[in-house]
Amino acid sequence: MNSIRTQELPSFIFRPESILERIDYKSLFPSLQPVELELGSGDGSFLSKYAALHLERNFLALERLLGRLRKLDRKCARAGLTNVRMLRMEAAYFVEYMIPKGSLSAIHIYFPDPWPKRKQRKNRLINERFVLLSHQALLSGGKIYLRTDDADYFQQMTTVYDSSPLFKKDETPDELSAVITDFERNFNARGVATNRAAYQRT
Repeated sequence: MNSIRTQELPSFIFRPESILERIDYKSLFPSLQPVELELGSGDGSFLSKYAALHLERNFLALERLLGRLRKLDRKCARAGLTNVRMLRMEAAYFVEYMIPKGSLSAIHIYFPDPWPKRKQRKNRLINERFVLLSHQALLSGGKIYLRTDDADYFQQMTTVYDSSPLFKKDETPDELSAVITDFERNFNARGVATNRAAYQRT
């Protein structure tokens, strides 16, 4: 009986040599290009599509759940993408201590955990402190794109960014809005609207 060989796909998941040093983009990507970051990549349905549309950009994907990260890894490998790298780490720490300051052209945060109970809201990623962290990580003119189905969390997101002199309100490009996550598609099919916001670093 002939055995069937399966081609081993490359892995784009990386493990930093140190979590106390800022990452070096030159060691991660085959070419130096503008870098965008997605925090909480979920099943990878957004990033695998968006990165394929923008081969002239590099993308970092952060996700806490290893199973989801591996799913995104397989999608990117099957698509032959070389402009995506991903890792498993806590988001706020990564942005504060491991992203080179002033290096990102964009940050994408789509449908983060809303922590809906009042006593849980302190666990939300996007708060006054995160505004400072995102300002530190973005280059001048860099943008942050936000989406959520949770109205209360959306109000919190827009309140902290609207009140900061470090950012000004911007528009989400139609091309970007058109690339949706599987999670978002399922919600929209049930009549749950997507709340979107965008801000530019001043």
